[in-house]
Amino acid sequence: MIQRIQSVYLLLASLVIFALFLFPLVHNVYVAGVPSTIKVTGIYQDVNGAQAHTESFIALIAATAIVAILPLILIFLYKNRKQQAMLCYLFILVIFGYSFWMAETVKSYTGGVSLTTNNFGIGALLSSVSIVFALLAAKAIQRDEKLVKSADRLR
Repeated sequence: MIQRIQSVYLLLASLVIFALFLFPLVHNVYVAGVPSTIKVTGIYQDVNGAQAHTESFIALIAATAIVAILPLILIFLYKNRKQQAMLCYLFILVIFGYSFWMAETVKSYTGGVSLTTNNFGIGALLSSVSIVFALLAAKAIQRDEKLVKSADRLR
């Protein structure tokens, strides 16, 4: 059933990943000597006091969209709970890989500059929040499976 709590958790996981398009991964960092903000959409640099989009990350944009759509697909696999739970755990592994790719992209464009906690934006934490929602969804799917098995025993 679509109206279960795991559907809400998966929807929230998807919305959190889609929020990466809005929030920066890193801000107030110097790229090529210019103060910059790095998002999943690209690099935004201060040019004459205004933010200008100077470089796009096409592959990262596509990967973000795909990773954000995956939980929405998982919602509609409610008829096969075992498969839904397995794919939910697979989604968590995909997020780990995606987060590593984001971190490597940021590291490659900032050069050898060490980032402090002041430089990290909200976007740096959003993939972790998505993992939490995916774990909550997996636990809820397992609870549903346990409930169905106990009901089958009573019949």
